[in-house]
Amino acid sequence: MSLQALIFDVDGTLADTERDGHRPAFNAAFREAGLDWDWDVAMYGELLAVTGGKERIRYYLQRFNPDFILPDNADAWIADLHKAKTRHYVRMLSEGLIPLRPGVKRLIAEARAEGLRLAIATTTTPENVTALLAATLGPDSIGWFEVIAAGDIVPKKKPDPAIYTWALERMGLAPEHCLAFEDSRNGVLSSTGAGLRTVVTVNDYTRDDDLSGAELVLEHLGEPGEPANILFGGEGALVVDIPFLHKLAAR
Repeated sequence: MSLQALIFDVDGTLADTERDGHRPAFNAAFREAGLDWDWDVAMYGELLAVTGGKERIRYYLQRFNPDFILPDNADAWIADLHKAKTRHYVRMLSEGLIPLRPGVKRLIAEARAEGLRLAIATTTTPENVTALLAATLGPDSIGWFEVIAAGDIVPKKKPDPAIYTWALERMGLAPEHCLAFEDSRNGVLSSTGAGLRTVVTVNDYTRDDDLSGAELVLEHLGEPGEPANILFGGEGALVVDIPFLHKLAAR
């Protein structure tokens, strides 16, 4: 089948947002709310087992802070706390503190030049997605993505495949015409559950994940002069480009 579209996860895939983006933004929101919670790097790695910011707060309370008494309006309180976190995260993006990962900007430009369709499938909020795109690729880049499937647009988040299924339905494409790009086990379970072949670029949090089902696992997408080491699905190092992706989709 011919390759027609690329579908990207966001956090950890387009940019290494988790450790130095979302985590400090959560902590800033906690301080602002008068909470003494502090999510260090190691704890946040455990919290990443749960996708979705509001869900992550609830998991933190269950796992690490079970004595905390939620207010009667717990859902609204958590939602407001998450909104404050998003505000801090968007500020960090606007200050240029969260760059794209190697090869991302290049590959997106190559895909556009080739006429491939682009989409996003992520559990993060739509505001986070558009802020990242605008800050790293320019405000016009939001329009480059035909579908932005994000946040609570489906009731079940990754590892459920619903977000990818929703994106595919909106694009009118069968999964065999697309490739997904992910960074984690939950992401791979979601994308492959929707029938998508998946390229994984790991980060510090996901390097040891069980990434069974991925077609290819690499350090990053690579740049000319800085090829990415292949961790699974081949040998050596490469720069992921459009001709390579056509071959990957056809094999």
